[in-house]
Amino acid sequence: MPAYNAAETLERTYADVPKDHVDDVILVDDASRDRTVEIARRLGLHVVVHPRNRGYGANQKTCYRTALDRGADVVVMVHPDHQYDPRVIPDLLETLRRTGCDAVFGSRMLGGRPIQGGMPKWKYLGNILLTAIENATFLIYLTEYHSGFRAYTRRYLEAVDFEANSDGFVFDTEIIAQGMAKRLTIREIPIETRYFDEASQIAFGPSVQYGLEILKTMGQYKLHEWGVFSSRIFRGGGRAVPIPGSAEAPSGDPREALAPAARSRRSPDPQTPAEPREAARD
Repeated sequence: MPAYNAAETLERTYADVPKDHVDDVILVDDASRDRTVEIARRLGLHVVVHPRNRGYGANQKTCYRTALDRGADVVVMVHPDHQYDPRVIPDLLETLRRTGCDAVFGSRMLGGRPIQGGMPKWKYLGNILLTAIENATFLIYLTEYHSGFRAYTRRYLEAVDFEANSDGFVFDTEIIAQGMAKRLTIREIPIETRYFDEASQIAFGPSVQYGLEILKTMGQYKLHEWGVFSSRIFRGGGRAVPIPGSAEAPSGDPREALAPAARSRRSPDPQTPAEPREAARD
């Protein structure tokens, strides 16, 4: 859970985490000014505290590094602001197990009715525009690239150099671009979200800057693919390792770590995993 001033929503988010599907819950606090750390420790979470505010991307870096160090084979990012629904975690994990993909994203667009859930119209339209540009750049098809509800395998996180990425919001796009450069695979499942006062949101101004940084990342990716210039985000990382369960990889049940995020208004039937969509390369 990448947390910042989440005291109002953390307890509700943690209560919805399906404990029978999660081995370890990690909260990384980015120098919150409220009682986030106190509440997290009372709940029994593994807490890491940044002594100063370092940014959303830096928070994710600590989340993933800590989860890998603690032995996780699958890391789920869920924000502690209760905007996404942690009860969907079993669907993410089941899709990973069933398909052998490298990451699964929850898509608000697949879930339908994002505007009815409270997403501002300008954010909805910007999401659609940027997603179209990203699909054209990566030559794959996803319905959304900007969800904060994601599951990454150890294979994915060890194949990319996520430490080289931005400490800001564009980290979310850079880690996808790195995965595409490594020919890793992503699937999606439908999710719903809700927007309310306590839920964290990017304001209009920072959102415009975020959009421009995404376009810059798309340019860097194409230059890398064309062999013209490789940005530092594409220079490191390991190779794409064998998929667990394949003939090249040892068998065994993976451990899952939960690295926070929020709430939807619909709770899925745990016996019926959501139908995934695959990002397929042309």
